[in-house]
Amino acid sequence: MSFRLCALFAAAFPLWIVLGCGWAWLRPHDWIWFRPWIEPGLGLIMLGMGLTLRLADFAAVAKRPAAVAAGLLAQFIIMPASGWLIARVFHLEPGLALGLVLVACCPGGTASNVICYLARANVALSVLMTMCSTFAAVVMTPLLTKWLAGKYLPVDAAALFQSMLLVVLLPLVTGIAVNTAVGRLRHPEKVRRAVGAAGPVLSVLVIVLIVGCIVALKKAEIARAAGPLFLSVFLLHASGFGFGYLAMWLFRQDESLRRTVSIEVGMQNSGLGSALATKHFAEYALAPVPAAISAVYHCIIGSLLAAWWRRR
Repeated sequence: MSFRLCALFAAAFPLWIVLGCGWAWLRPHDWIWFRPWIEPGLGLIMLGMGLTLRLADFAAVAKRPAAVAAGLLAQFIIMPASGWLIARVFHLEPGLALGLVLVACCPGGTASNVICYLARANVALSVLMTMCSTFAAVVMTPLLTKWLAGKYLPVDAAALFQSMLLVVLLPLVTGIAVNTAVGRLRHPEKVRRAVGAAGPVLSVLVIVLIVGCIVALKKAEIARAAGPLFLSVFLLHASGFGFGYLAMWLFRQDESLRRTVSIEVGMQNSGLGSALATKHFAEYALAPVPAAISAVYHCIIGSLLAAWWRRR
């Protein structure tokens, strides 16, 4: 598959998510086989992300510290607060509330970089924000989930932190180390170009498999809680996109930064939320479901916003 075809395939991520969820809903048995591979699959995505990063990328953060810091603060304030508030206002049942807060406390997803490109936002800054929020999430996601969701159900922050180390930090650092070693080869750019083409395709496929598997496994629970589930997840992402943009507007940032932060805040790493909920809260049937529905919502909302902003 050529680089252009890979890029087109990755850009159609919202379509694959919707088609995958529809297929999983109609034929659940085609998807449940992936359950044992949810956590390793997420680790593979993080490894792929690490393979696209270099040590120079961390130096780039120092060139725009205020913008990156604004994105991080918005990410870990707006979404967790929105998830907690929505769960309280709608009196969601404990498993659903826990799942909503968990996905709200996850970092930004890599799909945000594609949406930023389509929206004519700042793609380079989006990549930096995704990278920084992913590293920060190793600590922030367990702590925020424990703080905000601990009142609904017991949350083992230490176990969540251990999973973040194994599934997020270790693959990321391994990928960065391999990419750094590739730089010593005779033709490093050829290898990096191949990874840059194949990585997004692999990430899209694995995320679709994770989300489709959750939909297949939890079909009955999704049907039972459809009303509050779909409304609460929609409001969560609408809040992320809306308040992310508003926060940058209030601080008189340029239009490019407003769009970038809006997309970064509104689009979560739903695959991570699904994997953590499946592993740590399996006894609560609804806990993994908000993350699966989240993947559909943030892709659709982000794509519609990107199309509108692109015309402007």
